[in-house]
Order: sequence, then C-alpha cells, then structure tokens
Amino acid sequence: MSMANAEAVYDRFFQTALDGLKADGSYRHFAELERHAGQFPHAYHHGLGRDITVWCSNDYLGMGQNAAVLEAMHQSLDRSGAGAGGTRNISGTNHEHVALERELAALHGKEAALLFNSGYLSNWATLGTIAARMKGCVVLSDAANHASMIEGIRHSRAEKMIFRHNDVADLEEKLKALPIDAPKIIAFESVYSMDGDIAPIEEICDLADRYNALTYLDEVHAVGLYGHQGGGVAEERGIAHRLSVIEGTLGKGFGVVGGYITGSAALCDFVRSFASGFIFSTALPPMIAAGALASIRHLRQSQSERAAHRQAVSWLRESLDRAGIPHLANPSHIVPVMVGDAAQCRALSDALLRRFGHYIQPINYPTVPRGTERLRITPGPMHKREDIASLVDALAVLWREHRLAEAA
Repeated sequence: MSMANAEAVYDRFFQTALDGLKADGSYRHFAELERHAGQFPHAYHHGLGRDITVWCSNDYLGMGQNAAVLEAMHQSLDRSGAGAGGTRNISGTNHEHVALERELAALHGKEAALLFNSGYLSNWATLGTIAARMKGCVVLSDAANHASMIEGIRHSRAEKMIFRHNDVADLEEKLKALPIDAPKIIAFESVYSMDGDIAPIEEICDLADRYNALTYLDEVHAVGLYGHQGGGVAEERGIAHRLSVIEGTLGKGFGVVGGYITGSAALCDFVRSFASGFIFSTALPPMIAAGALASIRHLRQSQSERAAHRQAVSWLRESLDRAGIPHLANPSHIVPVMVGDAAQCRALSDALLRRFGHYIQPINYPTVPRGTERLRITPGPMHKREDIASLVDALAVLWREHRLAEAA
C-alpha cells in the first residue's frame, strides 16, 4: 500500500469518528475571539465580524486585564526577554519563578510550592509521581474528579478506588477496607467546575486523620475567588493547614497561565526531583510568572473583585429565577443552566451568539454525562446589571421558542 493510500485509510477512520460527534451534537466548535484589554467581557468575534459578550470565561475576576498584572508583565518582558531559557534544572529557573513559588506557599500557608506549565500538568505529574513511587499506595479518587487527576492516577499504575461524589460515608467504607499502615492519597476538588458544588473538605480531612491518608485538594476553580486572600475554599474555611497538598492554577482566578502545587518542603522537593512532567518541561516565561505574582499580590489585599463577582452571580441567579429558567442550585460562582440534550444545547448556544451577541459555549458529553447537557455561565465583576438583564431576556425568548418550559 502506498503512503497516500495508507493516509487515506487513516483519515477515513478519523473522519468517521468526527462524523459521529457531529451526528450526536457533541462536536466542539471553537469561537475565534479577540479580547481587548479594558473592554472585557466584550470581545471581537472574527467569525461574526462584530463584538459579543463572553459569559463562559474562566478568567473569573478579569485579572487578565488588570493594570498591575499587565505592567508587571511589560516590565519583565523588557527586563528579561520572552522565554525562560530552558527547563528549570538546566537554565530556566529565573528570579520570577522563585518569587512566585514563595508567594504561592505563603498564600496557602505551606512550606513550599512548585510551578508547572498548566494546572493539568500539575495534577498529572504530581499524582502520577507520588502514587507511583510510594510502594503499595492506594489512591481514593472522587468520582467527579477532573480528567487531569484521573490521568495522573492512571499513569501512576497505583491501585485506585473511586468513591461516590462528595460521599463521605462511601469514602470511609473504602478506607476501612484498607490496612491502616498502607500509603493512601485522598484526591478531590473543592469547587467542581460543571455542577458548581463544593466538597465536604473538613469531613474528608477528618477521615484522612483517622485512616492515615494524605489529602490532595484541587482548588483550581477556587483560588483567587474564595478566602480573604484568595487562597481558595480551604482558606475561607480556615483549614488549609489540614491539607497535605493544595493544587491550583494561575490561568483562572489569577488570569494568566500555569499551575502549581503547595505542601511541605519535602513533598515539593520530591515532586521536583522525580516528576518527568516537571523535569523535562521548559519553564514558564519570566513575564508570565511576574504577571501571576502581581495578580496574587493584588488579590491577597483587595476584596473589591471578589465582592463584585459575588454580586454578579447573585444578580444572574435572581434574574434566571424570575424568568423561570432552570439552573443548578449550588454555593459557588458557577451557574449551570440545564438543557438536557446535546443538539438543543448547541442550537441555543448558536442562537444566543448569532441573534443576541451572547457567547456561552455548550457543555456536552464527555465533559458531562449524556442527558445533563448545559450552558455553563460564569458571570464576573465586569458584567454589568444591564448585561445580565440582556442575557436573561435572550434566554427567555429562546426558552419559549424551543418549548423548553414545556419539556421541563
């Protein structure tokens, strides 16, 4: 078989799989957006050729356009140039990386921190390394954990036990079945990104103490947003000291890019020394670290962004209730408007964008189970009350046109 014929065979396989996604409404379409500093949450949509309002950004507090963050990045770029110069162990450890790790450790009240290029990588590398290198380790993983945590656990080849989502009783039953001296890691999140519910962190820490387990808490959807200094839900509840590892991201509440872990000096040094995902990755550019450092320092002392964020979430929920549009009740900033059908979800998203100028990406399988498709709305401090009113009015029109109220 010639190379051209072989490639055609492979391409048919790829295309058939893609056609299947399109047929069931779960194919992902990318919107080509152009953000303009000072105008977010409005952005230019290159496909439509006009400005639209973004409602699904994970730049939750708008820190990606904060003046102090931009100035820090400009200064670092002028001072240090564009790239880091290599991996951290060869030539890529810059002063900005060290300063940022110290700030992250202080934010979470830990001895040390370690930077990664993304939150996905920090979960994959850390869980994969610790669980693999502790002989006989068992990882107890919440059923709703993020794919990066699941992949890290799978990569470790350690024994895995999945406990029902946020179910402390089920977790305890599984812990009881293990020898008390067996190495164990309980891996879970604080704010779950699709339903917006929050884990029973205190109760899980109680079980970890009782059954001799490490705790690994993913706070990626909470850092910056919760706690007096933006240290996440654990800080807000005054229990950060009870967690063995607090993992977070620099790409959501802090508005830049990158991931990290915090914990004891020995644990962070262990991951630094053994995790291939850290050792062989080129370091974050110094200007990124400088921007993240400025963002964290700002949010550790400023409450205005968090207060305005909470107000926007409250306004949206109240408006949806008045319009009779169903959304999942939860204690977080994530507002999932439930649709329950992939094709319908895609159609609503398209109509919101093309007719009304509101951009909300539909959330379909495999991100959420089939039958729970939704529009995941994340209002922020820069969404004005009139923006929220406009969105809810548009949703109400489409809800009637698509007869969704009757279906509910």
